[in-house]
Amino acid sequence: MAGDRRGGGAPGAQFGRPIKGAPGGQDGRPVRRWKDDDPRTAVVRDVLRAVISGLVAETGRPRLDIVDAGGGTGGFAVPLAGLGHTVTVIDPSPDSLAAAQRRAAEIAVPLRAIQGDVADLPGVIGEQGADLILCHSVLEYVDVPAAAMAAISRVLRPGGAVSVLAASAVAAVVHRALAGRFEEATRLLGGISTGQAGSLPAAGSPDSLDGAADEHTAGRPRRFTLAAVVGLIEAAGLRPGAAHGVRVFADLVPGIFADADPGAAEALLALERAASAHPAFHDLATQFHVLGYR
Repeated sequence: MAGDRRGGGAPGAQFGRPIKGAPGGQDGRPVRRWKDDDPRTAVVRDVLRAVISGLVAETGRPRLDIVDAGGGTGGFAVPLAGLGHTVTVIDPSPDSLAAAQRRAAEIAVPLRAIQGDVADLPGVIGEQGADLILCHSVLEYVDVPAAAMAAISRVLRPGGAVSVLAASAVAAVVHRALAGRFEEATRLLGGISTGQAGSLPAAGSPDSLDGAADEHTAGRPRRFTLAAVVGLIEAAGLRPGAAHGVRVFADLVPGIFADADPGAAEALLALERAASAHPAFHDLATQFHVLGYR
């Protein structure tokens, strides 16, 4: 999980307005807002805004306890801290954690950074110690995804939520075929589970759940089907929530189109948001985002 693999955007890419009743920066100044127009991350930020608003309303607490597991350089964690929440980043890379703390210092917000892995969460955060946990681009790299999700479940409070962002095995095949890498696409296609929708993938496939010999142990990150991630969430005793496709078109459209016409960039962002909630596009997206609730 070293580094920030999640495309978190600029240091302060914001989720919304600072929370009423919660402090801004460390010196009490209002936290700056940054324009959030990146089609690669807008869908996840939209969902997190709604989840956080719901948790604040349900708990009656304006300041939530949020953990970013494998949070890298703080692309998501720092903006959330800027909203006044208590945010902890846990990551195995000391360099990434140092970068996250620098990001937080730039906008004068507190951020707790701890070196460790997802498996360390119960010992570091404590049982039922978090309202919201981010698990973004983490399951691709851990030794045993099921164990990682079980650790997350232990740390969530009743009513709490986990935000899971995972790479799509289907999209990996499509992208390689479009790039003319047909043999690689065929190899990846052979690793995708062909069971019924909702079934768990077989051991040894790219979306293996048990840490057996798979893409990860071969030195490559795992990729998942949406059904596999939902299965992980359910196996950890959590209730699956809404799913969205992330980067359905953003990774397929040549950048020259959006760069040449500002209107095209806005149209692409609108298209991404519209397609993200459509079930037909979930597995075609580069990543998919799934919520889980305790």
